Amino acid sequence: MSPEADLARWREHLTRFADLLGPPPDRQAPPGREPQPQRCLVFAPHPDDECIVGALPLRLKQEAGWRVANVAVTLGSNPERRAARWAELRDACGVLGFECLRPGADGLTDVRPDTAEREPALWRSHVQAIAALLAEHRPALVLAPHARDDNPSHIGVHHLVVEALAAARSNTVLALTEFWSTQEAPNALVQTGIADTARLIAALERHAGEIERNPYHLRLPAFLADAVRRGGELVLGAGEAPPDFAFATLYRLVACHGGRLAGDLPRRVFPADQALTSALLLP
Repeated sequence: MSPEADLARWREHLTRFADLLGPPPDRQAPPGREPQPQRCLVFAPHPDDECIVGALPLRLKQEAGWRVANVAVTLGSNPERRAARWAELRDACGVLGFECLRPGADGLTDVRPDTAEREPALWRSHVQAIAALLAEHRPALVLAPHARDDNPSHIGVHHLVVEALAAARSNTVLALTEFWSTQEAPNALVQTGIADTARLIAALERHAGEIERNPYHLRLPAFLADAVRRGGELVLGAGEAPPDFAFATLYRLVACHGGRLAGDLPRRVFPADQALTSALLLP
């Protein structure tokens, strides 16, 4: 059977399973929901990144009642697609149970590593917009790409969020994510079970205009499986027994005090049979 036929069959099975999933549950797994749920902001360089790196916020929402919002930092480089990408993003976040935010009507433009040098006034306005969101929502957890995630917008969003954290003097945990390039020192491996993995894939499928040109949602399980392979030794230590689960996402968790990055959190694996809470995640 050809790769195209394999992908078509996998897509058919995924679509059927997604229909059965329904809305995301609010789990009551011990130790249970928190009396004062925390906030999480996912700073996504493009619509669809919230699904690819969304394991940690998805579990926090379901298992501890956290409020999660995806911030659409940009809506892509094609102005003609931005309205459609915003609609697709809202649909995808509906599958995950995330809120949707955007700085400005169409997100930000020209968020790249060299923007601060080329367009300093524009960059300052970008930093102010993101700092305002941080000050308004006061998230306990912030997700953003790592500094070498090899895509100009991903690297730009990394620097933008780090500068905005400093401008807002935020006290939070920064979860550095990876997609285009792996990061050197991840310290958290977050498992997703079959249902949560399927939900992430089903949400990613809602970005119809993007997967039409590349069905990368069907390859997400391989990405999550490879994180288990790498994370088994990068997080647990070289030569340690690998985790006995199939799918997970790698992050680097860094404490942020008064807007300054103050150091990595201890290395840890978060299995799906142990409910995520603030006590486990936050310093």
